[in-house]
Amino acid sequence: MPPATAAAASESAEQAHTRFAKEQLKSFVERIERLEEEKKATSDDIRDVYAEAKGNGYDVKALRTVVRLRKQDVEERREQEAVLETYMHALGMLN
Repeated sequence: MPPATAAAASESAEQAHTRFAKEQLKSFVERIERLEEEKKATSDDIRDVYAEAKGNGYDVKALRTVVRLRKQDVEERREQEAVLETYMHALGMLN
């Protein structure tokens, strides 16, 4: 292959690679944007459920705590509860 043709082929391959990278980057950004929109919609839905629960007389702070605790492993939760009880006892907060 003559040097001019080889250089042109190399440049063309580089342009194709650059075009692919740009398209891939754009795809990643668009996917992230779409997921961020879904996350916001989900957050709004969760906020609405808490507001509904509050409107029905439930304590939102307690609900949030229950939701957080239910995410934890049983043993992890027991360990944290034991540490909390120990601290509260040391501070005279328990009988």
